[in-house]
Amino acid sequence: MRAVGKRFDGGVEAVKDLSLTVAPGEFVSIVGSSGCGKSTLLRIIAGLVPGTSGSVEVHGEPVTAPRRDVGLMFQRPALLAWKTSLENVLLPVALHRRVGADDLREAMRLLGLFHLQGFEHRFPRQLSGGMQQRVALARLLMTGARVRLLDEPFGALDELTRESLNLQLARLHERSASATVFITHNISEAVLLSDRVIVMTARPGTIAADVAIPLPRPRSLSTAHTPDFQKLALAVRDGLESPSGEGG
Repeated sequence: MRAVGKRFDGGVEAVKDLSLTVAPGEFVSIVGSSGCGKSTLLRIIAGLVPGTSGSVEVHGEPVTAPRRDVGLMFQRPALLAWKTSLENVLLPVALHRRVGADDLREAMRLLGLFHLQGFEHRFPRQLSGGMQQRVALARLLMTGARVRLLDEPFGALDELTRESLNLQLARLHERSASATVFITHNISEAVLLSDRVIVMTARPGTIAADVAIPLPRPRSLSTAHTPDFQKLALAVRDGLESPSGEGG
């Protein structure tokens, strides 16, 4: 992202002069106050909405529309109510070509990875909120995307389910070469998962702080109780509470 800006009809400036590079295999979280442009920025990266200034590139190519190598996951699971868990996971494949035996095996493997054995043929209404998000996460992985964008995917879940999914996401990332951009309001979640935490200012959103997270991997819930973790979480909070990031 180079000097990205977004102004909506009516004059509201959501993002201003924001520049950021995320490397392959890097996990970057973005935190900031509500309305600071985090979700808008993610949609610009995904090619869902155009920026009004600046540019975005993925693997050296300008982003002008949605790309198959960029996957997006929202706070709500956005599952198709008339399709089963398995069919929802297979959707990224089915949209582009006929589903083959290898695709079916991979979808079943991903559902198993998220402890959804026995729920492959259940519909979303038959699943808990946490299970629905597991299906949505499996669907994201099914895309094979080299860039993964997650917009507060666990924000509506209870604390125990959220912790479990955080650990699963951390383990998946540690075995992946994909670049991940993760939006959250939760400082501890951001520090636990990330290689860097980007703090955005209040609207119009730009970068107030870029906090490196050099904690060793693999990480666990006990990582959050270490002095180093606490220092890093405080650095992120300081970024939110500084004049440039005020409003967090």
